[in-house]
Amino acid sequence: MNIALAQINVHVGNFEANLNKMLEYTAWAKSQGADIVVFPELATVGYPPRDFLEFDDFIDQAEWVVDRLAQAAKGIAIIVGSVSRNPVVEGKDLYNSGYFLANGRVQQIQHKTLLPTYDIFDEYRYFEPAHEWKVVRYQDKTIALVICEDSWNVGNENPLYKINPMDQMMDQNPDLIINLSASPFAYDHAARRVEVMQANVARYGIPMYYVNHVGAQTEILFDGGSLVLNANGEVVDEMPYFEEKMRIYNTEEVSEGSDVSGEQSRNKMTLIHDAIVMGIQNYFGKLGFKKAILGLSGGIDSALVAVLAARALGPDNVRCILMPSQYSSDHSVNDARQLAQNLGCQYDIVPIESIYHTYMDVLKPHFWATQEGLAEENIQARARGMILMAFSNKFGNILLNTSNKSEMAVGYGTLYGDMCGGLSVIGDVYKTECFELARYINREEEVIPENIITKPPSAELKPDQFDSDSLPPYEDLDRVLYQYIEWHKSPQDIIDMGFDEELVRRTLRLVNINEFKRYQTAPVLRVSRKAFGMGRRLPIVAKYLN
Repeated sequence: MNIALAQINVHVGNFEANLNKMLEYTAWAKSQGADIVVFPELATVGYPPRDFLEFDDFIDQAEWVVDRLAQAAKGIAIIVGSVSRNPVVEGKDLYNSGYFLANGRVQQIQHKTLLPTYDIFDEYRYFEPAHEWKVVRYQDKTIALVICEDSWNVGNENPLYKINPMDQMMDQNPDLIINLSASPFAYDHAARRVEVMQANVARYGIPMYYVNHVGAQTEILFDGGSLVLNANGEVVDEMPYFEEKMRIYNTEEVSEGSDVSGEQSRNKMTLIHDAIVMGIQNYFGKLGFKKAILGLSGGIDSALVAVLAARALGPDNVRCILMPSQYSSDHSVNDARQLAQNLGCQYDIVPIESIYHTYMDVLKPHFWATQEGLAEENIQARARGMILMAFSNKFGNILLNTSNKSEMAVGYGTLYGDMCGGLSVIGDVYKTECFELARYINREEEVIPENIITKPPSAELKPDQFDSDSLPPYEDLDRVLYQYIEWHKSPQDIIDMGFDEELVRRTLRLVNINEFKRYQTAPVLRVSRKAFGMGRRLPIVAKYLN
């Protein structure tokens, strides 16, 4: 039997486009001699559809796509993820299902059993878990059809769940496993994904065919990396990351273990770079936007965003605004100008000194007898935000936010100023990782001027200002943030790891008192195991650690 895995980039709610894409892949797979073509989890509707699932019309259109695909399943079988209605009154109204289509109709439906409700996942909000498990019999093969999380409780080792769907199907003697997935990207997730699928093969002793989504759905990124493993647990193939692809595999050749091509390279900065570029492309492409705008300060954060945006959208579609103040150094302006020229992006210089003085003149009667401080610094940041939004409104360019994860974590940014924007590009990249990413970008030629990378970070909102005046060194800060945000370590846990107690308590307090800022920021492209946004839900008004 020849099985085609199609890791495709679908668009939430774009039913006709999703259908047409799957019909094209089905026709191509059929022309190449495939017996089955396999599409990912919820491929008809896109993942995650969220509360669109509460609209009857949305479900009706998903059913229409399945019906059209079934009509095309002649001379080739189709396996596709979609929603299905629960006919039982008790329980949730829907199932997350895998459809087996052949001979022009729906032959069988297998529902998802394990419904993740953690981090970015909220599936139990919408779906009823499966209560029965039947293998699919087609031609001379018996197929265990499972969906994403169903393969992540090998040997009932995951304490979140009490059942393992594969255990329920093994007495039906399946020849192979097909897994339909929507497994989000994180820079360290692909290796773990391979380990879990290998654990499945080790437990059940049969090959695994695993197809994953690729593409971005707002802030959630999918890397593809679909897998085929033989019965020995060897990776016969891992499909490319961040690229739509279809490949056809012969089950006999896979079972024999021949032609083992192995896994993709997983350089951390390569993955983060490619994920963000894809995220920008899909955010703009799926929303129908073409042009981006950003404030280019001469610092490393805005430099990174400019490079990534130019690579995602093309330099002609990225406009950089340089907004020097009376505190901006000449080298910052020159560095920003040089970067824009290196990229071939349009740039404009709009000084804010006169705007700032106008604000101060207006506020002088009210600010008299007070010392200059944070309010005056924030006026400059908000003046820049106003200018950027004016350009955005006038020319229809989407503003890209340039804050990094370290700054977002401790609130080192100005609401309605440098924190504004339609998309946060590097909000899941720590400051120390920004330097790594810049070095990666410059690995073959100097794209980002060297001075941008080597000079001390500064907001340049007052004379001789450096980030280190307000924050601990980023090398120390990021290590504490990582333990708290990614691993949920308590203050004492982190202190016991050898970190300075004052540093730990100060840092964690800053994170928690600035939750209100993060609630008001743009969606953050997720590249780590724990990004700010839908996967991290903390209250604004709370006492814990404050």
